[in-house]
Amino acid sequence: MVKLTAVPAFRDNYIWAIHARHGNDHMAVLVDPGEPGAILSWLESQDVRPVAVLITHHHADHTGALSTLSQRWPIPVYGPTREAIPGVTHPVSEGDTVDIPGLGLALQVMETPGHTRGHVCYFGHGWLFSGDTLFSCGCGRLFEGSPQQMHTSLQRLARLPPQTLVYCAHEYTLPNIGFAKEVEDGNPALESRHNQARQLRKAGLPTLPSSIGQELATNPFLRCHVPALRVAISHHTGSAVNTDVEAFARLREWKDSY
Repeated sequence: MVKLTAVPAFRDNYIWAIHARHGNDHMAVLVDPGEPGAILSWLESQDVRPVAVLITHHHADHTGALSTLSQRWPIPVYGPTREAIPGVTHPVSEGDTVDIPGLGLALQVMETPGHTRGHVCYFGHGWLFSGDTLFSCGCGRLFEGSPQQMHTSLQRLARLPPQTLVYCAHEYTLPNIGFAKEVEDGNPALESRHNQARQLRKAGLPTLPSSIGQELATNPFLRCHVPALRVAISHHTGSAVNTDVEAFARLREWKDSY
């Protein structure tokens, strides 16, 4: 049976390990391994052999362990075609499928520019590995892309089945919910989610995965069409909001200075 494990890295990153045992062989696909020490420690403690790596974008906290891993294991490293990432052996783009026969996996590549120009997500088997595009109750900063690009990318992800589990790369849920309540305080789903997230963190557990359905109900960056949210954005900025993209752009600016 395939399992998914969040390997904590740095201050708030997660390296996702998709792993399973076949007899005595314990194999794993690693998603965004940024910190060498963290992932090597987990691999050794669990007696796991990596068989592939998936990279969502070029930032060092998602790629920093590639050199260390490749020196020990000659495995395929999948990453976005539109970004020059040392260590990527298999560039991927929109519509490609990443097959991992040993684990019976087939993951679809989705290009989601916005956080970076070439960011990709991986979708399949009811999972979405969203990197820094879609966060739990939030989204990534616009370091390279435009508000239009990021809004389009998020709307694509929002159209995935609501039961899709969202495995993003950072533990940002509690601060993101704090901002969401500032924007849409009358949303009862936010209070329920806040209580759940606090209990999980108090127990030392990840708040992830979330789900597309949960994000649609609580994530302000997927709710730019909601009238109450638009009113809050207009009040904050002092001028009317006319389109969903404009609402998203102002919301992202608000979050950046929150």
